[in-house]
Amino acid sequence: MDRIAVIDYGSQYTLLLARRIREMGVFCTVASPEEFKVESEIKGVVLSGGPQSVYEEGALGFPKQLEGFPVPIMGICYGMHLLAKKLGGEVRSGALGEYGLTTVSMDSERFRDIPEEIVTWMSHGDEVTSLPSECKVIARSKNGITAGFSNGRDIAFQFHPEVNHTQFGTNLIEDFVFNVCNASRNWKLSAFAERKVEEIKRAVGNSKVVGGLSGGVDSTVAAVLASKAVGDAFTGIFVNHGLMRKNEDIEVCEALRSLGIKLINVDASEEFFRELKGIDNPEEKRKIIGKTFIKVFEREANRLNASFLLQGTIYSDVIESGAASKNSAKIKSHHNVGGLPDKMNLKLLEPIRELFKDEVRNLGYSLGIEPSLLTRQPFPGPGLGVRIIGEVDSEKARILKEVDSIFMDVLRKSGESEKIWQSFAVLLPVFSVGVKGDKRSYGYVVALRAVNSSEGMTASWHELPYEILREASSRITSGVREVGRVVFDITDKPPATIEWE
Repeated sequence: MDRIAVIDYGSQYTLLLARRIREMGVFCTVASPEEFKVESEIKGVVLSGGPQSVYEEGALGFPKQLEGFPVPIMGICYGMHLLAKKLGGEVRSGALGEYGLTTVSMDSERFRDIPEEIVTWMSHGDEVTSLPSECKVIARSKNGITAGFSNGRDIAFQFHPEVNHTQFGTNLIEDFVFNVCNASRNWKLSAFAERKVEEIKRAVGNSKVVGGLSGGVDSTVAAVLASKAVGDAFTGIFVNHGLMRKNEDIEVCEALRSLGIKLINVDASEEFFRELKGIDNPEEKRKIIGKTFIKVFEREANRLNASFLLQGTIYSDVIESGAASKNSAKIKSHHNVGGLPDKMNLKLLEPIRELFKDEVRNLGYSLGIEPSLLTRQPFPGPGLGVRIIGEVDSEKARILKEVDSIFMDVLRKSGESEKIWQSFAVLLPVFSVGVKGDKRSYGYVVALRAVNSSEGMTASWHELPYEILREASSRITSGVREVGRVVFDITDKPPATIEWE
């Protein structure tokens, strides 16, 4: 299968770039310069942007693995500077710098289907001051700075074609992928599923597999792949950590069993609350929840004589946990990635680790999973543990379950839930003075959140009608005596994350 490899130098847009290429029907992977491996299916390489300057001491350099590897290279921003330096050009700190929307003139001979002038997204302080020999300027910014060059095979842009702000950016990437690299559109989720089933078979052999199942889209799709691969050698384990939504432990188990998955239901809520006692740091909470999950899974695996643990880890989990490459920044540790213990007795199986959320959902459809299971809203593995800000205990979990249940009921009855990608309530470590029954009250503040997204990497807050917000607030403050005030979160991702912790 043809592949485009993106080498990550720390750009915030690196995974967006990989996604753009996948949307074109071409498989794309991301690796750090140190981890990148030359493989025959790679038809082209993209050097991403990054925060460094190529002339700084200790700056990440051009990958040695590319020496003598005859595939086209595209450099973007920092990647452009690396390519220019490698080919004999010169890069220096610019007098101006260009940030945000910038008009660029394009070479009409090189790009016949693109206007001679487009608006692009720039974010750089350095610039190519001396062009490499045998290279030609193919784009120039309104400030006279080289915004693109090519030597016929390799190509580089100072701006970011992968972001929506850049006009005809997708066309530029397509030109590289198909016209320069001659890659084929052979990235199909159905073929991906077949390949993963075979990989699981080879990895597992005659061993047994247990899977951590939450009822969410990710773990459900992973479980179906495992079941197809090893049949009865796979056992799903649903761990009730006391931090699910109200009645969800019952609903989830019924849904999973309807798929024909062999399932064990383990109530470990007391153990989780005990481990979380006194912990208010979100990173610590995630790691404790991750380690406690593993302890429970290992106990059950020992009982079943299993050697492998299946997880529904997806690409956004890997990215935010800083595990996509060594140069990626960690946003937060996901319990199934950065929250795992260093030493485990079980070997990990993560068949959908390379997929984004919407790709996982589409894979589920191709596997014949019921739409009702695939359209469920995303729910974090740590559950309400990262929606209770500060220390977690069973009483706070009870309160938040009631609040969340009311909010979801209001959204469902109004028909608004069908328009929302993810919605939930957050219990804040804040008390507010109020009035209930002509008496002074002093209760918790809760925040409501609703967002729209496709893959979870970016999200915009959903504009709930005022009458729905009013009904939710009224029902929550009336129905949950411990709550005295309700607020609504109107922050996009970025700068926030979807969850509060």
